[in-house]
Amino acid sequence: MEAVIKDVRDIDIFCDKDHDVLYISFGEVQEADDSELTDNDVVVRYRKGRIIGVTVLEFSKRPYTKIWEGPAGT
Repeated sequence: MEAVIKDVRDIDIFCDKDHDVLYISFGEVQEADDSELTDNDVVVRYRKGRIIGVTVLEFSKRPYTKIWEGPAGT
């Protein structure tokens, strides 16, 4: 399976604090025709064999990890 992102501006992120879920969509938001729940409570959403997004369950309970520190020299 693959996710194709032509422009980083095509990534849409939404956090639903009431349900403790983080949604990340790649490209135009669309309905999935298949999905898979991983062992770490992430739902990978597919449409026509391509990854169109991920849903992170119990997002606030995950350990904090710094994933990006910004451009070098800033």
